[in-house]
Amino acid sequence: MPTDVENWKSEVYGNEIREHLLEFAEEGWESIPEDEHDAWFERFKWWGLYHQRNGQESYFMMRIGTPNGVLTPGQTEVVADIADEYARGPAENPEFGDAYVDWTTRQSIQLHWIRLEDVPDIFEKLEANGLSTQQACGDSWRNIVGCPVAGKDSAEFVDALPVAMDLNETFTGNDDHANLPRKWKVSVTGCEEGCGQGDINDLALEPAEKDGVKGFNVRVGGGLSRNEPRLARSIDVFVPPEDADAVAGGISALFNDHGDREDRYNARMKFLTDEWGTEKIRRVLQEDYVDFELQHAGEDLRDEYSYNSGRNDDGHHDHVGVHEQNDGNYYVGLNVLVGRMGADDTRELARVADEYGSGEVRVTQRQNVIVTDVPEADLDDLLAEDLLDTYEPDPHPFMRGSIACTGTEFCSLSIVETKNRQVRYARWLTDNVEVPDGVEDFHIHLSGCTASCAQPQIADISLRGMKTRKDGEAVEALDIGLGGGLGAEPRFAEWVEQRVPADEVPGAIANLLANFEERRRGDESFRDFVERTDEETLAELVEPEETAYEDPYMHNTKLTWYPYADEDDMDASPAPASADGTPIPSDD
Repeated sequence: MPTDVENWKSEVYGNEIREHLLEFAEEGWESIPEDEHDAWFERFKWWGLYHQRNGQESYFMMRIGTPNGVLTPGQTEVVADIADEYARGPAENPEFGDAYVDWTTRQSIQLHWIRLEDVPDIFEKLEANGLSTQQACGDSWRNIVGCPVAGKDSAEFVDALPVAMDLNETFTGNDDHANLPRKWKVSVTGCEEGCGQGDINDLALEPAEKDGVKGFNVRVGGGLSRNEPRLARSIDVFVPPEDADAVAGGISALFNDHGDREDRYNARMKFLTDEWGTEKIRRVLQEDYVDFELQHAGEDLRDEYSYNSGRNDDGHHDHVGVHEQNDGNYYVGLNVLVGRMGADDTRELARVADEYGSGEVRVTQRQNVIVTDVPEADLDDLLAEDLLDTYEPDPHPFMRGSIACTGTEFCSLSIVETKNRQVRYARWLTDNVEVPDGVEDFHIHLSGCTASCAQPQIADISLRGMKTRKDGEAVEALDIGLGGGLGAEPRFAEWVEQRVPADEVPGAIANLLANFEERRRGDESFRDFVERTDEETLAELVEPEETAYEDPYMHNTKLTWYPYADEDDMDASPAPASADGTPIPSDD
């Protein structure tokens, strides 16, 4: 039997949701029938709106898609203005204030505390400037990711940007691909480093060459979510750029027809790939979904991949810092700790991008931003800007390596607080723990649950939200995994320690790194060390411990209306609220 979601989608879905959404916005939050909340909230996702969690009724997260992470001149300022005007809630975040922008691990933008009544005005401002929330969420083609400096990389194999943009143009709003069994994540990579992270996408186009033609080999079925991570697998197909639309559309149509609509847990391409195998996928694609002869895979560049590898000799490869472009200008990558930037700082980012570069800003899959097209003569002035004191182009490894998802601040799935906690972890580690010699990159990813939005399985240290008891009290805790990474030989982290109280995690990391320094062979990387060490020994080396670090969020933040409010229990919630923020009284 189809799931509830499939039944809701069969009634209203895709582009037609917009008309209903705007009607509800005009009539106000209370116009949505209470017994239809789940159905409409599921549908609203297709237009980039996620309803926030219990205690925050009537407020939404809005996701803005930026294909391949590209913000054209003027768009960054528009995002800052919208955040400033509309993304303010009834309580402030103690670290980030009350109007901020989240840069995501899929090169998108998220805003919080959005009221339904403001959506029409926001849509108008976005669309007047070439931005959209269409299909930023929902069961369709999501924001297409790739190398954030595609078209500008001085060492790229093939310029993948036109292909990514063409796919976005073809499949955004396309009714034939609007209602898939589940989300559809696509990566298009043309660089040697592999920073499009194709390995963890449903569909990956990766740089290759066939008979002198530069194009892409095709992989399918990657993903991290829940406890079922998969690496994308080759289907033995080479695609020249001009055929990318046809082949990508064929695979999407195949998934549309054969993906599981009776069990949403299994409704991902990775499970269909498990069930069918890659040979059958290629055969059915050829027989039923493309009208030309598919070419066999060409020579690929995977053995050169270095992005997020965890290897000492691979360098940074995260696009943070100063780098020369293929036209002689430079791009400057700025480290944004846990991906969150205040509205005022986002406006400053737009200014410096316009003043020193072309006005373009690009977003990376490590939640960072890049100012492009900076002449060499202007580099020193850009680097002297106050903004770069906060968002450094040469950050400490613990700052550079920190990623965190939304967490219980807004997300109904998350089990623990994440953003502010990871900020505190990074600062404490920077002040108290020495990075082992030769280690320039050290990635720590904190995900609030098993949905893996922070991509924890591909980090040096993986943190995943849990609960435990300590001193007789229920407290927030984290599972700890070690040794994940991508690069030429991708590998998922080993989960070696479970339910470590959150305030003992920095001590565990400190002890682990000390043990690593003592036991490593020569200058081997942390990932190499993990790979040659058995799981039992790794667990012994973690050694959770209380330290000088103090965690202010040890209580069960999932049961609060907002973790940072002075009075955070559910009864203190001012939600739901009318358009002007006035609480709507209960009928009880």
